[in-house]
Amino acid sequence: MNFYDFSAKSIFGEEISMKEYEGKVVLVVNTASKCGLTPQFKDLELLYQELKDKGLEILGFPCNQFAKQESGSNEEIYQFCQINYGVTFAMFEKIEVNGKNAHPLYKYLKSKAKSLFSKEIKWNFTKFLIDSKGNVINRYAPTTSPLKIKEDIEKLLSQ
Repeated sequence: MNFYDFSAKSIFGEEISMKEYEGKVVLVVNTASKCGLTPQFKDLELLYQELKDKGLEILGFPCNQFAKQESGSNEEIYQFCQINYGVTFAMFEKIEVNGKNAHPLYKYLKSKAKSLFSKEIKWNFTKFLIDSKGNVINRYAPTTSPLKIKEDIEKLLSQ
């Protein structure tokens, strides 16, 4: 199995196959609107605007599992991201990333890139970098700025 074997519902409820991102470098992020790390939306959007024409896709997956920091509906989440950060990268419907109800994509990502002590997601804005062949390359801590990942992304884009 690889990244392209999964699908998820967009924030508008449309089923999206990850095959749509085949040949692209993808950054998958679990997001939240009421988190101290929420301003990372700004840097994610900057990164996306700078590198989307070179083959970068960013996929945001809202999650309410961490201190209930994403309690809104999908529509409210979408509006928040638009109004506050002008997000144009793909946003998906709210999911769970840990536990028995974790989305299958997240179960896969966690199995391929564990954190130092556990495979579970510890907080909002954990990031997974996937190469253009669908391989999980790296996992980044929630506090890692999206702009610090830029060099790793550019290396993959140049391959």
